[in-house]
Order: sequence, then structure tokens, then C-alpha cells
Amino acid sequence: MSEFDTPRGLFVDGAFVDGGDSITTHDPATGEPLATVESATAADVDRAVAAAREAFPGWRDTQPERRGRLLVETARLIREHGDELARIESRDQGKPLSQAGSDVEGAARYFEYYGGAADKLEGRSVPTGPDQVDFTVREPYGVSAQVTPWNFPGNLFARGVAPALAAGNSVVVKPAPDTPLSTLRLAELTREAGVPDGVVNVVPGPGEPTGAALTGHEGVDTVTFTGSVPTGKAIVRAAAEHVTPVTLELGGKNPALVFPDADLDLAAEWVATAIFTNAGQICSAADRAVVHESVHDAFVDRVVDIAEGYTLGPGPEDPDVGPLASAAQQERVEGYLETAREEDATVATGGRVLDRPGYFVEPTVLTDVEPGTRIEQEEIFGPVLAVTAFGEEREALEIANGTEYGLVAGVFTGDVTRAHRLARRLEAGNVYVNKWFGDTVQTPFGGYKASGFGREKGLEALESYLRTKNVAVALDDSTDLPAN
Repeated sequence: MSEFDTPRGLFVDGAFVDGGDSITTHDPATGEPLATVESATAADVDRAVAAAREAFPGWRDTQPERRGRLLVETARLIREHGDELARIESRDQGKPLSQAGSDVEGAARYFEYYGGAADKLEGRSVPTGPDQVDFTVREPYGVSAQVTPWNFPGNLFARGVAPALAAGNSVVVKPAPDTPLSTLRLAELTREAGVPDGVVNVVPGPGEPTGAALTGHEGVDTVTFTGSVPTGKAIVRAAAEHVTPVTLELGGKNPALVFPDADLDLAAEWVATAIFTNAGQICSAADRAVVHESVHDAFVDRVVDIAEGYTLGPGPEDPDVGPLASAAQQERVEGYLETAREEDATVATGGRVLDRPGYFVEPTVLTDVEPGTRIEQEEIFGPVLAVTAFGEEREALEIANGTEYGLVAGVFTGDVTRAHRLARRLEAGNVYVNKWFGDTVQTPFGGYKASGFGREKGLEALESYLRTKNVAVALDDSTDLPAN
């Protein structure tokens, strides 16, 4: 019996328990069944939320230093079990083993970073005058619902859960039904670290009924979601019924602007890394290269050479590029490749679904991509780079800002003035200059426009898990109204 043959339960109130249904995950490299996992019904979600609500007061009132130490201990256990977690992630999601290992290290860093912040969540004094002492305190919301996607399941579990716990909230996490295994193991590690029962709960399952039951639950006090725009809109509508605040990160169609004075070798390496890592299944991938016409061909040649040199294979074999995460995602990307041909884009390399077991798509570079076409506007979420030429800086900016999304953008140039000018005008929550993936655990991350609102990572992420209370204390017996 392999490590994936044992059925996994829901993780509720510190224990694995049966659910009202079950789901089967598949190995993306073969398409074969991998594991059976309990799936949460609406009644199971009620049980998990009730456990989180019961655990919340004790966790809220735990000394902040103690909360921080438990998060740091969780980070230590994640590193101790890093190889195991990376294997789970690679098999369940399909990504190369080394990339899975990097994700696991990132998960440890989140718990470490927010563990250090737990006893530094200070309020402030407000100078209202001599007749009153006025100050603010920052308090946790209560139960945080976390809905995480299938592209970085373990890493994004940590990205949301760690700041929520540091702030004193309890959590109920719904991982994607395709990739729940690393989330369940990480929840188990929080228990081993000493986090009290009920503070961390996991309810795998599909959007209906599990996700809908959780995000619309009257016992949930705040929601964090990473995923598609349509699902994000549905979650906002459900949360609005109970006036529940929501943090959304909804993907992007991210432009990399390449100017004639850029280091083309560097730009090509970064853009290739940014679109082909994790088979392009990254919200912050470089989906579009917007390249000056004078260096267009030279840039494309470089990216094509890189793409054609990649090895493809099962994640545990640690290739350059693994499979897509599911049959549905492979079908989606294949549909966009057909759309590209219908829109008269040129396939510079790739463009095919591989005729082999598993969900493999060739790293693909498309040129002659016109602004406003579907492949230039819509998030493909696969290893497909769309290249568009421009003549003037103004045109490049218009193309870059010309989608509904605004998550990240990049500028490759040797002109520091141009870099600063464009950084101010690009409609994106993160701007990279002469690199990609410049965000870290410490830096805020989130979108403009349809890419969402609120911020993950950095100290800004704590704003999603803390609310401000103002306290005014009279120093005299006056009953005069304030002057406002």
C-alpha cells in the first residue's frame, strides 16, 4: 500500500473524521486515481464552523507571544517534513519536485514570518484633547473561511492561515477538490505543533455544496478566496447576505513590457520562467510579452530556444515542466490553442497537447497576437505565451492596461526613468522591473480591477484578519458635545 492509498478524512476539531461524501484525486502525470478523500457536505461545514467558533475565544485570548511560538514551531515541522510534503504536492498537483520543494519552504516562511508578527499588532493613541484619552486596539474577526486553489495548494494554505492565526482568528479551509492532500497534512502539522483543537479545520469538497456552504455561512466572520473571477463574484454575493468582509485574489493577464534597451537574454529568461513555471498555472505568470518591434524577433527567438530546451515529465522525476493539474485544465488550454489558430496567431513553438498519458501541453509561444483578441485578453492558465509588438511607449502602456485584469506587470529596460514612469502608470498591484516574481513573503500582493481587492503577504495581509476598535475614556465630567 502506497502513502496515497489510505483514505483521508475531513480535519475537524483536531481530528480526522468522516464526511458525508468522498472525492477521488488523480495523478496528473498519468490520469490514474491517486487518493480517496472525504468530501464535506453542508452539514459537515456546519460542524467545522461550530468547532472553529468554539475554539476562537481561547485562541484569541492566548498570549500573542504564545501564538507566535506555535506558528514558528509549525514552520519547524514543515521543514522537518519538507521532503514528504514536496512529494505529496508533486504527485497530487503535478508540478516538478524541486518546484514543490520551493513551495514547501515558502509555506514554512509564512508561518515563521507571521509568528514573529503575532506580538507586534499594536494600536495607536489618538490626540483628541485634554479631556479624553483615546486609543485604538486591533482585534481578530473570529472565524476566517479560506478557499484555496489547486495550483499552489500547500503554499496558499500557509499564506492565508498563518496571518489569520497570528491575528487570533480560527480558520476553516476548503482546498480545491483536485488537490487536497498537502492541505490535510499541513493541518495535521499545526496540531502537532500545539495549535489547539478546532483552531484549524479543513473541509475538502467542490464549490457546490462545500464552498457555497462555507462562504455563505452565518458563522463565518471573514472570507479569503483565491481563484477565478466568476467564483469570486459568487462568493462576494454569498458573503454579502451576512455583510461578511471578503479578500479576493482573482488572477491576471499579466504583461511583460520589453524595450529596445533591455537586456534581451535576461528578459527572455525571466519571461520564460514566468510563463512556463508550474506549466503556466500561476496567477502572476507572464501571460503576455509586449515587445518593441525593433527587438521583437530577437526576443522571440530567445524564448523559443528556451522553451524547446525544456524537458517534460511527471513531477516526481523533477523535469523542467510537469503536466497540467487536471483533465479539465488540459481541455481548457487545448481550447485556447484552437482559439489562437482561429484568431490567426502564429505558433512559434509548441501548440500541441501531447499524445501520452497524463495532462501534458507543450510550452507554447504565440506571435502576431492582436490586442483585443481572446488569447490576448483572457487568462489561459497554461504554458502559453502571447507576444504582441508595439512601436511607442504610449502604445505599450495602452496594451498593457487594456484588459480587465490588473494583478502584476513587468518592465524590462535599461532606462531607470522609464521604469519609474511606467511603474506609476501600469494598472497592477505589483510591478517588477528587470525581473519577475519579485514579491516575497514580506511584500504585499494583490490586484487592481478584476484581479481582486485586499492584500496577501507582508504586514498588509493582517488587515484582512484584524478590525480596529476605538476606545474613548473621559477625563472629566463634562457633557458638552464634541466640536467634531
